[in-house]
Amino acid sequence: MDVNPLDFIEKHSPEFIEMASSYHRMERLSNPDGYGKRTGDCGDTVEMFLTIDDQEVIECVSIQVDGCLNTVATANTVALMSEGKTVSEAWDITPEKVADYLKTLEEDHFHCAELAVGAFCLALVNHRDMKKSGWKKNYTKKA
Repeated sequence: MDVNPLDFIEKHSPEFIEMASSYHRMERLSNPDGYGKRTGDCGDTVEMFLTIDDQEVIECVSIQVDGCLNTVATANTVALMSEGKTVSEAWDITPEKVADYLKTLEEDHFHCAELAVGAFCLALVNHRDMKKSGWKKNYTKKA
């Protein structure tokens, strides 16, 4: 079966293509301010590493993705949507907002947005828990 790369370009929005082909956030931080990991029923895994400043602003989101281009696109979109926001503002990121931004995320891959947002929410919870017990951060395992 012949696969035409132009089909992919014609099928997807510029936002989707940019997020699916962006790998500059792919980094594993050794001592993040928040960490979350989720594996979906499809077998894809998303890890999120947060860097948060003293004013609770998300400075940087690094990701690791073991999955399809839809999962890469949704994880990058969550990172893009959250950087520069406060932690409380970041809680407003939903799978629906991620899909809306990408415009052409297929309905049967909406679970990828849920997976990425789920990993991000776990990272926010981890940040909150570490903040309550700040001394523990220095003793967490390297991711």
